[in-house]
Amino acid sequence: MTTVTSRTFRLGGTASNITVGAVAHGLMLMTWTPNPVSDEQAFEAIKAGVDALPSGTKAFLNSGEFYAIDWGTANLQLLSRFYAKYPEYADKTFISVKGGIRNGGPDGSMDCLRASVENIQRALGPNKKLDLFEPARIDPNTPVETIINNLVTLVKEGKFSHIGLSECNANTLRKANAVHPVAVAEIEVSPWSYDENQKAVISTARELGVTVVAYSPLGRGYLTGQIKSASDIPEGDLRSHFTRFQEEHFKSNWGIVEGLQSVAAKKGVTPAQLSIAWVASLGPHMLPLPGSSKSSRTLENLHAGDIKLTAEEIKAIDDILAANPVVGDRYFGGPPEKLHLWG
Repeated sequence: MTTVTSRTFRLGGTASNITVGAVAHGLMLMTWTPNPVSDEQAFEAIKAGVDALPSGTKAFLNSGEFYAIDWGTANLQLLSRFYAKYPEYADKTFISVKGGIRNGGPDGSMDCLRASVENIQRALGPNKKLDLFEPARIDPNTPVETIINNLVTLVKEGKFSHIGLSECNANTLRKANAVHPVAVAEIEVSPWSYDENQKAVISTARELGVTVVAYSPLGRGYLTGQIKSASDIPEGDLRSHFTRFQEEHFKSNWGIVEGLQSVAAKKGVTPAQLSIAWVASLGPHMLPLPGSSKSSRTLENLHAGDIKLTAEEIKAIDDILAANPVVGDRYFGGPPEKLHLWG
């Protein structure tokens, strides 16, 4: 086994005794796609990331109860098959799963959260325990204090070990953490998703000792420069519905990609690695979460965890972002409340 990464990361909150790789691994697009990848390819992508870590370090794997075109448990079933084939990898991985969605929206009731967690457990199978559970969005109709108390009950029952939040705002994170320590807050952070909401959550999380799991650090692939127009997005791909991936916005944001490509070339890294390193540079509590369905991409992403940006490089990126204001919303447009963002 060849270790290709050296930097590790200590999680926050109740998980502060757990060391993971400095770059997490998102699994969503292994199954939430019209053409899911084969088990063989998916398993190799996961194993490559685990095997590249120092001894005693776990790979942080991120899944969801609904990561499939039909909103089913295909992603968890994939993991179940993985652990059935490679049971020795159960102790080498830390599994975070989002759930708590009912009738197309978040539901923080005890009934929904219990049903969600038990559904996750069934799909994940007997070879791996759920390490961390996150409500995928914050239920606006249930006080966050009630949601956390419901989750604490499930933790005490032994259904999972740690509590996370997803798409929360800074005030919600503070309220939740006052009830029970929150291990992670999962929000979108990248060079083209970094506004006042992100900054507030990042600052509050650092103060509270909460890990920020930064999803889509590559701008859903846009910042890699490998998607050159809206027509490059495969039919049925979720991104084809997102505002920023419409042709008129696609072209307007291309200056960011060109700028990042220039900085990356000078440093001798890929634009993807530069974006991941930039996210990590925002604080010692930042855990970038890029997705990968290929072993080569998993290793490329992991290597970014060892890349340190100089003050001059960070300033160069900041200047690029200032000169190229992002056009388009993160998702489908409309008010954030409609999509339960920043709840």
